[in-house]
Amino acid sequence: MLVSLRPYALRCDHRATPLGIDEAAPLLSWRLASARRGDAPLAYRVRVADRAEDLDEGGQPLWDTGRVEDPDAIGAVYTGPALTSRTRYHWRVAVWPAATDPGDRGPAGTDPGGRDPGAPVEETSWFETAFRGADEWRASWIGHDPRPIPVMDAPTEGERALDDHGLAPCPLLRRAFTGPAALRARLYVSARGLYEVRLNGTRVGDAELAPGWTDYTRRVQYQTYDVTELVRDGENVLAATLADGWWSGFVGFEPRRAGAHYGAFPQFLAELHIDHADGRTTTIVTDDTWRTRTGEIRHADLLMGECHDLRHAADGWDLPGFDDTQWSPAQITDTGHHLLVASVDEPVRATTALRPRSITRVPHDDDGVAADGGHDTPPGRRHDTHIVDFGQNLAGRVRLRVAGLAPGARVVLRHAEALDETGRLYTANLRTAAATDVLIGDGREHLVFEPRFTYHGFRFVEISGVPRLYDSDVVAVALHSDTPWSGAFDCSDPDIRRLHDCVVWGQRSNFVSVPTDCPQRDERLGWLADAQVFLPTAALNADVAAFFTKWLRDIEDARTPEGGFTNVAPRLTGVADEGAPGWGDAGVIIPWHLYRTYDDPRFLSRALPAMRAWVDLIHRHNPDLIWRRQVGPHFSDWLAPGVPTPREVIATAYFAHSTHLTASAAEVLGLPEVARDHHRLAADIRTAFTERFVTTDKNAEGDTTVRIAGDTQTGYLVALAFGLLPEDATGPAAQRLAELVEAAGPALQTGFLGVALAAPVLDAYGRADLAHALLRRTDVPSWLFPLRHGATTIWERWDGWTPDTGFRAPSMNSFNHYALGSIGEWLYRGVAGLDQSPDSTGYRRLLIRPRPGGLGHASAGYESARGTVAVRWERHDHTIGLRVQVPPGASAEVHVPTDDHGSVRESGAVPVDGEHLTLLATIPATDSTAATDSATTDSADTDTADTASDPRTATASGHSVYRVGSGVYRFTASYPSRPTYPSRPTGGYPTAPVASAAPRRAPSPAASLAGSHEEDTP
Repeated sequence: MLVSLRPYALRCDHRATPLGIDEAAPLLSWRLASARRGDAPLAYRVRVADRAEDLDEGGQPLWDTGRVEDPDAIGAVYTGPALTSRTRYHWRVAVWPAATDPGDRGPAGTDPGGRDPGAPVEETSWFETAFRGADEWRASWIGHDPRPIPVMDAPTEGERALDDHGLAPCPLLRRAFTGPAALRARLYVSARGLYEVRLNGTRVGDAELAPGWTDYTRRVQYQTYDVTELVRDGENVLAATLADGWWSGFVGFEPRRAGAHYGAFPQFLAELHIDHADGRTTTIVTDDTWRTRTGEIRHADLLMGECHDLRHAADGWDLPGFDDTQWSPAQITDTGHHLLVASVDEPVRATTALRPRSITRVPHDDDGVAADGGHDTPPGRRHDTHIVDFGQNLAGRVRLRVAGLAPGARVVLRHAEALDETGRLYTANLRTAAATDVLIGDGREHLVFEPRFTYHGFRFVEISGVPRLYDSDVVAVALHSDTPWSGAFDCSDPDIRRLHDCVVWGQRSNFVSVPTDCPQRDERLGWLADAQVFLPTAALNADVAAFFTKWLRDIEDARTPEGGFTNVAPRLTGVADEGAPGWGDAGVIIPWHLYRTYDDPRFLSRALPAMRAWVDLIHRHNPDLIWRRQVGPHFSDWLAPGVPTPREVIATAYFAHSTHLTASAAEVLGLPEVARDHHRLAADIRTAFTERFVTTDKNAEGDTTVRIAGDTQTGYLVALAFGLLPEDATGPAAQRLAELVEAAGPALQTGFLGVALAAPVLDAYGRADLAHALLRRTDVPSWLFPLRHGATTIWERWDGWTPDTGFRAPSMNSFNHYALGSIGEWLYRGVAGLDQSPDSTGYRRLLIRPRPGGLGHASAGYESARGTVAVRWERHDHTIGLRVQVPPGASAEVHVPTDDHGSVRESGAVPVDGEHLTLLATIPATDSTAATDSATTDSADTDTADTASDPRTATASGHSVYRVGSGVYRFTASYPSRPTYPSRPTGGYPTAPVASAAPRRAPSPAASLAGSHEEDTP
């Protein structure tokens, strides 16, 4: 049965049923689905009420838009009466379908589901407000009194390896209260540091590392929890454990300011509001009536690790009936609330558990010294050390089951991404991060040890102090911000599938409250350039709208007094504040891309003042329009191999690009004067770029040649991607780029900034063949080289490890760093062909244009802001099949690859122009040079990832172009047999050494990926 148009996936500010928002005018949005071709919305109506029954006809909603005729609408910003604090609001959207083909209707003019085809279809959801102002808070910030200095005993020999890194034990806080059961109960919680809350012994919520990282001098997040079911009749206990976290723990790499960037010790804030059935209310707030002491967690730090000493445990401390008379009163540390804001994104959660791939016992010499010369295993413990390989590099922690740990006995867990040449952990690249968790026993027979306030980047864990270790005893728990997964990619090449998996795991590992650079070493900072080059990929893999809404506020908070963007956000001592080209420009590029992806202009309206200030700052310091001053640390094309690109080329290109995007944002927001001024400035910068850096000449054959200063791949990439060249220079410049790529291997010589542009630009100028060759290359530099040597995430360096050189400099060598994974965007948009037109937002106008290369099939699916978009193509002998799914209200320009246009069929029939399908063009095959000469770049509607060209000419194969409406379409056509690529090895890939043995030759930094790990939900 065909399903008629319906709304689904209702969201409030890009989140499903958010509990506790403080936005005065939230966006209420929906997606659309239908199994019928041509289905489209005609109008919508949104109603909001504080009682669900008031959404029905005859009810009294708080806000009612009435019927709004807008076929493009997929959301409405709330403009009703002011929302009340701590209130649940129900909302309903009704969508009217446009007129449909009468042939699709059922009996008596109904749709196949029996409904009147002109009747609206409705869906209901809810959101709940938190505090609407700082003056509504009654709680005080409290903490454990840090002033008493504990007595110190000399350490025993068995404890000499235990380093607390100068960290204090984690405080416990509790408050007992008595009352009746709850009709409704909400807990509002924050911390300067990290918190875990329990009510009557049950953990509240599933957020990890809460409340998340912000610049605590500018903004402190709080979370809201529904605890109705946890409140008992009688005595209750609200309890919390605190840890240093980003507030007072180790963060970053500055040796003179390694930690305590915001405060000296953690503090806690909470309000519990209980509504009872008899109409009474109870409010429990943090104040000096709370009781406190330290507990079993002797230290907990994001970089250093966590130590649990069960001899300090206070069993039952979080339950009613516990005697806390020997505890101390909590200290009130502050009463200010002006920095508190409700969370706008989903928290970090434990999402996946991985079982071991192998467990290897580590041999030791007779004197108890480890085989690698270390002293981590004390004498008498010669056979209690194991190395566990989880088969996947990840960010998270280990859950370990231990039996019979004697009082004072220690279990030590050390984490690493790779093994060294002896088969032991390679930890040099962690720099000062200890990444070590410790459990000290108290004689209990059965224990489960899992840290709660730290996380590590690792694939391998060395566990010492456990004589026998079985697969069922240990799992790795992955932690990351819980961004809903929205995309999927597949293809016929198992190595490219593995590459996509590496990209996804890199995203998992580095989206931890902020988009970090890497999860293992003493850094883990929100680098702006890394995020801006990876965002197009990230936004296809997952719904990152809420995640980046939060981080854009971090970027805003970090701005310098002059109005400049910084290099990292949240801002941190030890990193130059003055934003570098490509880094600071993320403050312009990211809002623009989010707007294009999610069709939410608020991304632009919130950011435009800062975007303008950034452009004005650069202009003010560089009146000649060549960006050479106010460049910060100027990282250039970071970690690019080969000849460096001149810094002024990269800087000026980004200056032009940011100026143009600022003008485009002003156009979207209806600010024509601002747009005109910035478009004029962008044109002037392009002229200055051409005059300063571009040389045009004629060769002996009379052909035009173009050279950009430095003559590097990245120089041509930024010039072409950002539309900086005169029209007659783009073709020769693209040809020179192709020559440089081919001369290098074909291979890339780009770093973080250039790599994101390479495949899209080559593709746009008719060299999808080169993009495919780069994708399938297996030597350094390439994406597949690390996979040949066991990589399960993207490396920071192209050559982070090679058989000839071993590990590169440990000071900058992560094996889980997503920047080079920006190729993931082209897997979706290029290989599978799932894209939107340059002038489209929210995937309103799709561009389906597969580039098969030498693959047999590829597919991509994406939950767009408008609904499901899907593409699958498959080759059989001399034919190709292309299946396309277009969401209701959208249209698509579909490019069917073929040189025989008469062979095209849709659903088995010759395509005939009609209501839902129209032939736009038949384009004959062209050679690469012709395609390059005819391609044009118009950066007016692009960002760094959206490299525009005329898609009907920028391809080397012929194709038939159709315009289709919503629905599912199945095209077939004749197509040449697959080409082959000389860069592809013919003998297969060598097998990387397996970590279950201790190899004596230089191993790959990770074991072979043969097989798969087992996943469980923690």
